Amino acid sequence: MLDLIAVLNEGADDTQPASPPISAGEDDEALDAYSRIVTSVAGRLGPASIGIRVGAKRPGPGGSGSGVVITGDGYALTNAHVVAAGGPMEALLDDGRQAEAALVGSDAETDLALIRIEAGGLSPAEIGDSDRLRVGQLVVAIGNPLGLQATVTAGVVSALRRTLRSQAGAPIEDVIQTDAALNPGNSGGPLVDSRGRVVGINTAIIVGAQGLCFAVPVNTAKWVIPQLLRHGRVIRPRMGLSGATFDLPRRAVLALGLAHSSGVHLVEVQPDGPAARAGLRPGDILIKLDGEEVATVDALRRRLGLGTADRTVEIAYLRDWQLMRTSVRLRTDGEAQASPTRR
Repeated sequence: MLDLIAVLNEGADDTQPASPPISAGEDDEALDAYSRIVTSVAGRLGPASIGIRVGAKRPGPGGSGSGVVITGDGYALTNAHVVAAGGPMEALLDDGRQAEAALVGSDAETDLALIRIEAGGLSPAEIGDSDRLRVGQLVVAIGNPLGLQATVTAGVVSALRRTLRSQAGAPIEDVIQTDAALNPGNSGGPLVDSRGRVVGINTAIIVGAQGLCFAVPVNTAKWVIPQLLRHGRVIRPRMGLSGATFDLPRRAVLALGLAHSSGVHLVEVQPDGPAARAGLRPGDILIKLDGEEVATVDALRRRLGLGTADRTVEIAYLRDWQLMRTSVRLRTDGEAQASPTRR
């Protein structure tokens, strides 16, 4: 467990030196810059990409989905819906081996799951930082669509901060949209940047559309994984709200002395829930929780997940561009006792 948490912490450290380039072969001179990037990424991530088969073995290529190895001792990420059927699980490795795997934990609300592969000699992928992605940036997807092992597609980040509803019915925030082609079986495979760092876990396509594919950001996985390791699930303090990342006007950022230029815009506040009892309303913009800035929905989730579920948190927010503050008593059952709103 400690090894896995260390890997996640390393991935979050943007001060690390860039990974050394993969050694070029004689044929590289015949490749353009785009091709060199994609072939390098495919070579780096191929060994870390796996196929996943859940339940009784079936004849033919088959396969339930994809995954990506994130530690040398066998931990791998995939989608919750890939492993939802339960039963025996098998990982199909890049070198042709088939290894038994077991579910460590699953979270349907973010469509993420952690499994442990019973095999040695694994090559883990490097974890990136999805908060640093930019629209138009080159990304590569690797997976096992329709059982076709280690299929590589490439495209760009088409949009950021999308909201996608999980199969559990909960909204997944800050989703990455890409036009890197995905097909059934790609679910759970890695979406990576031009340096071969995992920035997302491919999760969904829009049936009948072309080039509309989505991935859960890897920074969401960074706060989900430790809870899956400890509890097998995610224990969430409920605030009773839904929101979206919102870009703040520059004048507001300067006036408030914020280090980030965004906050969390409240789209819905559940009646009689913790946020509503604290006086929060749709349209408010959360900017701080317990004195720390919450620039994105993921940042808000991470801050909520750092402490115990039964606790009081201090909230700073904007209403009509006026700074407001309140405190909320969080509980996992969604109940809360809140102090009066104050300026």
